[in-house]
Order: sequence, then structure tokens, then C-alpha cells
Amino acid sequence: MTSVSGSGERILAILDLFTGDKPQWSPEEMMGALGYTRPTLYRYLKTLKDAGYLAALSQAVYTLGPRVTELDFLMQRADPLIEASQLHLTKLAARFQGSAFIVRWYGRKLLCVASASANAKPRSSYPRGRPMPLGRGAISRAIVAFLPLRDRSTLIDEHLNEFIIPDVCSDKGEVLGQLKQVKREGVAVARGEVTPGLLGVASPVFAADTTPIASLCVSCDETLVDNEELEKLREAVRHASQEISSMLAPFSTRQSA
Repeated sequence: MTSVSGSGERILAILDLFTGDKPQWSPEEMMGALGYTRPTLYRYLKTLKDAGYLAALSQAVYTLGPRVTELDFLMQRADPLIEASQLHLTKLAARFQGSAFIVRWYGRKLLCVASASANAKPRSSYPRGRPMPLGRGAISRAIVAFLPLRDRSTLIDEHLNEFIIPDVCSDKGEVLGQLKQVKREGVAVARGEVTPGLLGVASPVFAADTTPIASLCVSCDETLVDNEELEKLREAVRHASQEISSMLAPFSTRQSA
């Protein structure tokens, strides 16, 4: 049972139930997961349904509603991160014959918000809107490596099993050592950790301070990338992420003024 306090948090807790693994919920399932009484739950459900955040297929089944789609459309048009990234994504995907992604870091989640691909049917299994693994792949390490030390250590403690990868790192010490190297180099590399056969190279994107807000990643067939090409890819991703960060800096200054 989830513990929440104010009515706003209680309403948001309902929306947080919906995931890719479980996109439909019955009122009974919601009450079991959240501990709400029936009158309270139905009051919140009416509020969310009237606002378009939920839709009822029947009285027994709820899904996310059309307002979510509308907000996603607006986000694609208004998010400075997406605007600053799109040209870089297209160029990187074409140059290295793979897919390029911008992945947002929020709370403790990684979510792809924009992408481009040189292939009509890309091999990546993480399209826009689908959460990515917290402890797997170059995208994750490019962000976690730049978190404040205390936050980084706590995150790894709480999700250690996700960060331990066979033949890569076997305990917390090795995980932290690997992240220190990523921070020194400004770029992370992973082979087949998220999608078998794909090489991923990622670098953090910043806005106002030294805490990353996103990660830029290029993935491509690892058999097509020799050591020389890998070095070119690492430098290209690192350079593009720095340019995107520079483009976002004026927005951060404007907000803090």
C-alpha cells in the first residue's frame, strides 16, 4: 500500500499506477494498491476523468486519457531540450548509421523524450515515452556518474542489483570506480547491456548547474564500430552534449532572474 498525504499527492499517486506493464486498472485494484476508501477513490477518479487525464473503458476499467496525449504534443513543441537536441540527433544517427536519443532524468527515472534513426526499423527497444533501465547501459552511467556523491551512493545502495553487470562490475566498489572513470572522460560506453548486439555511447546534458538533466546517446551495431570509429563516436557524442548544454544555459538564466 502506498503512503501519500495531501489530496494533490493522492491524485498523482493514481496516475503513477499506470505503467507499460499495467496500462489498465480497475477501481478495486487501485484501492488495493493505494489503500483509498471507495468514496475517496471515486471522487478522485471523477476529477481525473473530467479533466481528461483518465478515461473509462467501462465502469470497471480505467486508462490514461486524451489530456495526456495533448500534453505530450505540447511538450514536443515547447521543451527547449528537445528543440536544442533534434538537429544533433539527426546528424549523429546518420553519421554513425544507428539511433540517437535524448533521455530525460527525473525523480529516479530515465525516459526517452526524443530520438532519430538512420534505419526504418531501428533495433532499439526503447522508443519515446518508454522508461529505460536505471542501472543498465551508457545512458544510465552518463547521468549517475555526475550526480552529487551522496545521491550517487544512495542510489546505488538502493538499486545495487541493477548496477551489477556480469563481466563489467560485480560489487558497489567496482560500480563506483566505473562511474568515476565516466566522470573523468565525460562519456560512457556500454556493449549489449540494454539491447544485445548494440553499442551505446552516452554523455550528460546540463542546464543550470553540475547536475545532469538528461543524457545524449547513440546506439549502433557493435560489429560496425572498430576502435578508431569508437573514438570518433565518443568525441562526437561528447561534443554534441556540450553544445546542447550551452544552448540550454540561457533558459536557465532566464528562469533564475
